[in-house]
Amino acid sequence: MNCKPIGFFDSGVGGISVLKTAYKLMPNENYIYYGDNLNAPYGERSEEEIKALSLEAGAFLFSKGVKAIVMACNTATSTSVYMMREKYSIPVISMEPAVKPALSAVKGGRILVLATPATVSQERYLSLLRNLKAGERVVSVGCSGLVELIEQGCIDESSVHAYLERKLTHLRDESISAVVLGCTHYAFVETQIKSYIDKTYHTDCLMFDGRHGTVRQLQRVLLQNGLECAQGSKGNVSFYSSDESISAQHFRQLFDGFNG
Repeated sequence: MNCKPIGFFDSGVGGISVLKTAYKLMPNENYIYYGDNLNAPYGERSEEEIKALSLEAGAFLFSKGVKAIVMACNTATSTSVYMMREKYSIPVISMEPAVKPALSAVKGGRILVLATPATVSQERYLSLLRNLKAGERVVSVGCSGLVELIEQGCIDESSVHAYLERKLTHLRDESISAVVLGCTHYAFVETQIKSYIDKTYHTDCLMFDGRHGTVRQLQRVLLQNGLECAQGSKGNVSFYSSDESISAQHFRQLFDGFNG
């Protein structure tokens, strides 16, 4: 039995959606969450900046004695996962936009991938599309500014719909059957995104989020390496931020309130 904590990091609050999914699946584990709010959003930064910030986040978690690190950020994964795995001897679990499950489940219409500009421009993501031969069916949109809205708490339906109206106006004539949330922040506005797509494209679109696959992979890796915690009680969850003005209580409220 290994009850050391599992470390999660993201550029801000988005990775809390992944953390909560892991906690619901493995409630006996202990967790540490690090939000790099001071440097958010990663999706607007250069590749070198994202790599440096990911290493800093990994170093923080490693200093806390974690047994595994979850890069709960698609942007950080797309630029830094190989570097992180070279640096740390513990398992490093990555994110990937759920394009493959969407392609398997949806036989007609286009699949809309919403992610940060950095994610949709990185070779890791472009290679995924090539390997899946998804070029004809997938429409990728870099959603500059959406992470900031979510970090600021502007997640009401009217705010999200107004943002999407501006961002997706060029896709009015497309037939959208599914949406892939390619940023962990977007899970906090999944309902608002779906309602906009359904209304605009007169459909009942399917929603896909890579956090579920990431958490299942985390569970598999823990079991394969004998790292699971078999304690009978529920584990502890601790929160940290690089921005001292953001309290652990703020993260805790988002964690408790997320039911996706």
